[in-house]
Amino acid sequence: MTSESALGAGLRALGWPGEPAIERHPTLGSTNDRLKELARRGAPEGTIVLADIQTTGHGRQGRSWASPGGNLHLSALLRPACAVPLLPLAAGVAVAEAIEPLGVSPRLKWPNDVMLDDRKLGGILAESSSTGTALEWVVLGIGLNVNGALPEDLRDTAISLSQAGASSVDVEGMAAAVLGRLAVWYHRLTDGGPSQVVNAWRERALPWWGRRVRAWSGQGQVEGRALGIDDEGGLVLELDGGARMTLRSGEVSCPRPSG
Repeated sequence: MTSESALGAGLRALGWPGEPAIERHPTLGSTNDRLKELARRGAPEGTIVLADIQTTGHGRQGRSWASPGGNLHLSALLRPACAVPLLPLAAGVAVAEAIEPLGVSPRLKWPNDVMLDDRKLGGILAESSSTGTALEWVVLGIGLNVNGALPEDLRDTAISLSQAGASSVDVEGMAAAVLGRLAVWYHRLTDGGPSQVVNAWRERALPWWGRRVRAWSGQGQVEGRALGIDDEGGLVLELDGGARMTLRSGEVSCPRPSG
């Protein structure tokens, strides 16, 4: 494992948990997969894996994540004392706060997407391991479209910071900014402040509340009005007939109006 002194020193100053051991790869299959391997070997909390290019990057439910050069691909290892269900939402807030000084105002889509102009700017993937009821570790992956060219088939659904007018963003500086804000929100969560995370996420949420959405979860596909997220980060829907349900995981989209 190699140490990058400038990024490591910056993260220590920003309150990153543990000693920031940093592994950097020009090309890697997946930063999450690599860091899960290191976590199983006992890597300490705060370990970070970055890659300039990912060849098998993936998001939720195994979907592929386009990972060309010039973008941010990182994973961070956390070892909280107990389960932290709001961690993906906290990471979304951290990414948004890191981007906002560039003059870009992203929105957050439940449960793990960073959006701009209805197109995906970034995504978050949390993967964990437990023994019995004890949480061993969480690997938090963050992908952010920065300067790299997007594949042709994604140009209607994805956007980069450079396309949004924030040209020539330093990817390593963006990594430090994202991880620094993540450290802040991670400490707030573990110190017992979930309401701060929920409120900050709500302030940056897509303006879907009251609109009809389509959601997929372990219970299948449902449609209803999106009412908001509850205090534990679940998506609250009002179904046809007035019944309410809360999704703890899944996917959601807002169908475009016809005509």
